[in-house]
Amino acid sequence: MKALFAHGARDLRLGETDIARPGPGEVRVRLARGGICGSDLHYYTHGGFGAVRLREPMILGHEVSGHVEETGPGVSGLAPGDLVAISPSRPCRACTECLRGLPNQCLDMRFYGSAMPFPHVQGAFREEMVADAAQCVPAGGLSPAEAAMAEPLSVALHAVRRAGPVLGMRAVVTGCGPIGVLAILALRRAGAGEIVATDIAGPALDFARAAGADHALDTRADPEALAPWSEGKGSFDVMIECSGAEAALRAGVAALRPRGRVVQLGLSGDMALPMMQITAKELEIAGAFRFHAEFSVAVTLMQKGLIDVRPLLTHSFRLDDYEEAFATALDRSRAMKVQLEFQSC
Repeated sequence: MKALFAHGARDLRLGETDIARPGPGEVRVRLARGGICGSDLHYYTHGGFGAVRLREPMILGHEVSGHVEETGPGVSGLAPGDLVAISPSRPCRACTECLRGLPNQCLDMRFYGSAMPFPHVQGAFREEMVADAAQCVPAGGLSPAEAAMAEPLSVALHAVRRAGPVLGMRAVVTGCGPIGVLAILALRRAGAGEIVATDIAGPALDFARAAGADHALDTRADPEALAPWSEGKGSFDVMIECSGAEAALRAGVAALRPRGRVVQLGLSGDMALPMMQITAKELEIAGAFRFHAEFSVAVTLMQKGLIDVRPLLTHSFRLDDYEEAFATALDRSRAMKVQLEFQSC
């Protein structure tokens, strides 16, 4: 079976991988769609991110959907032909953090397409794979392209959960890539009263407006765009920082009102914090890392039509055209979410 391996920076290759029969509690899935994520792009452009580096060839990909081909012994609720969204998160369920009720912080996490451990955890950009039945959420009524969006939507839902109650509140989202735009959709669904989005790319801001942002500000053209919300001691109750850029973090902190909350979601390395403002305004800082329970919620929200991810799906390419797919995903002037097609859908 074909799979897409990253061998190093700018070194992607199609290779062969074995497929096993599903064991107890497992299913064999023929992959349909796979979204190219920011982490996939980091492996492609830099061979990793931060201290995490590729040390062996690794199959990329973790935003996937597919059709069940075969079920193993003891599997119920899934049948051949079913469309499923596949969660890439596989906590051990036995470590200290899992037993504390924090599976996303698992000490032995097996997250698809991750070079954090060694040997690396192989990803899901492949024609077929065997997955735990517990990872597979039935996605009937959705297209394979929508079902593959369950993973990034889960990330955004987890960030909004970390923000706490947002009903009627003012929120600022910094960084309007796919996760930022999904955070806007999640904030709107959660009842945020006003949402302001910032980015340095005009096309991304167009997606933010379409997703429901009340204001979409180009901070490259106007670095002081948040100044009206920064008057006095600030205006926003919550900030979801999706860019990983220190300048965005600092501008957002300045616009937060006393006892507001920063949810740091963007990952691009360490940033210096404006501690004087954080202390004086008694701000709270919360990290948001991955997800767990939110995955099935994401599928349900899409199935019920409560969150529509289709406007984010700008491009799709056959697996054989992976080079063009990755080049397109890096072009923020025209792409939002780029997906690979593993079969005719």
